[in-house]
Amino acid sequence: MPTDHRAAIRLDRTVDVVAAIVSLVDGSDALCGSTHLICIDGPSGAGKTTLARDLAATLAAPTVHMDDLYPGWDGLRAGTHRAQEWIVGPLAEGLPARYRRWDWAAEQYAEWVQLPSSEVVVLEGCGSGALPAGKAASVLVWVEAEETVRRARGLARDAGYAPYWEGWAVQERRLYDADRTWERADLFVDTTHRR
Repeated sequence: MPTDHRAAIRLDRTVDVVAAIVSLVDGSDALCGSTHLICIDGPSGAGKTTLARDLAATLAAPTVHMDDLYPGWDGLRAGTHRAQEWIVGPLAEGLPARYRRWDWAAEQYAEWVQLPSSEVVVLEGCGSGALPAGKAASVLVWVEAEETVRRARGLARDAGYAPYWEGWAVQERRLYDADRTWERADLFVDTTHRR
């Protein structure tokens, strides 16, 4: 991804990223109905899930993980459609949101998960800020790190990811090249040197 990002606020490793996001949320309008949607996007292994966990705990906000929406290893783009259909669309209309959780072991969608009512919802994962859902984000955070760091993190988290890493990376490049999500980000976080 380009490193010359001018639209977003850049944060170095000494900044409290969660506090910076909370400040942006506090100063933003609800664009997804009455919900402040926070999208935390970026390539695999960048640290999105950890950031989302910490942010959701601070805001007492429910989190939807894109990993629960993708229909398998070839489903990055399809997951973005599920996010729009199941989460963003209903919230924008003032309706309750729910989604079917992808069961990676059974390779099929499983049970429906009801999203609790909340003024803030965190949508986290690769493609979470992709259009059209990204238009409803009150705050869009782009998280990235050097590829070798991301790969090491991803495989440490799930060794079973190894045979799929390259194919997933190709999907990411296609999605991000087409969508240019980082250009719409409010906050740009490089986690290469974060622990």
